[in-house]
Amino acid sequence: MSQENVEIMRALFDMWNAGDMDAFRELYDPDAIARAPKDWPEPGPFVGREAIMREWDQLREWASASQVLEPISDFIDHADHVVVRQIWRGVGLGPDTNLELTNVVTVRRGKVIYQEFFWDHDEALETLGLSE
Repeated sequence: MSQENVEIMRALFDMWNAGDMDAFRELYDPDAIARAPKDWPEPGPFVGREAIMREWDQLREWASASQVLEPISDFIDHADHVVVRQIWRGVGLGPDTNLELTNVVTVRRGKVIYQEFFWDHDEALETLGLSE
């Protein structure tokens, strides 16, 4: 099951980078919850797939014309969670974006049900009882 969860996380990256937001949307459970990192302008939490997608759509519009989400660490699978360090880069319409975050998702029945972002990678690992 863990490898399937890692593949779902990889698909999130692939679909975001391809701009396929319809397929990206379908990876989230209708009742999913997403939490932004501490001090994010829109603190959330974002409850429900529609609220999550509104936030992602706003970010895509605000950030830039050309953007990419790039994993910069291995994907760590732990029970029904997947953790990966990432950089979100964008250039174009708005200010250049170059944010490093750690993304933690919880997957059940093939859908993301919970997602949380952290500025600090160690803090993200600690939430799951892991350490580097």
